[in-house]
Amino acid sequence: MSARHDLLVVDGYNVMGASPRYQHLVDEGGDSRDLGTDPFVRARERLVTDVAAFAQGRYDAVVVFDGANNLSDERPTCMCAGVTVEFSRQGESADALIERIVTDARRAGRSVSLVTSDNTVRATVGMGVARMSSDLLVHEAEVAEEQRRAQTTRMTLEDRLSPEQRHRLWELLGK
Repeated sequence: MSARHDLLVVDGYNVMGASPRYQHLVDEGGDSRDLGTDPFVRARERLVTDVAAFAQGRYDAVVVFDGANNLSDERPTCMCAGVTVEFSRQGESADALIERIVTDARRAGRSVSLVTSDNTVRATVGMGVARMSSDLLVHEAEVAEEQRRAQTTRMTLEDRLSPEQRHRLWELLGK
């Protein structure tokens, strides 16, 4: 993470639980073809993509997930789409990890924004931390997705040409 942007810390499962946007991506019982598949993979990937789009150019983002109930004991910290993804360690709650990340960032002089609707976490991170509800982040992700869809409307080749190029093309075609 670079020090040039504010830090955005996202309570992953709290946001995922706030909206059908993610809930419908959870595969109850995992993939029937592979009983070891983590049922939350698709929902986590969608959240990380949404956070990356929201944070782009404004924040260094970290999404924190509670690792206690993961199917795998492996909980690597990784970078996905420019977002750091962290799982809490065995015996550590995601809330404690969030508090530690926020505290370390504030001690380093960074501005921090926290995304969660968990009132306990919001209260324990202390003063000077901007807070955003999970619902607001989900709303922002949905608005951004609608804007992307509107921008990718189909255009004809003629629509993509400048007026000068179009005129030259019509002249070449003899029209």
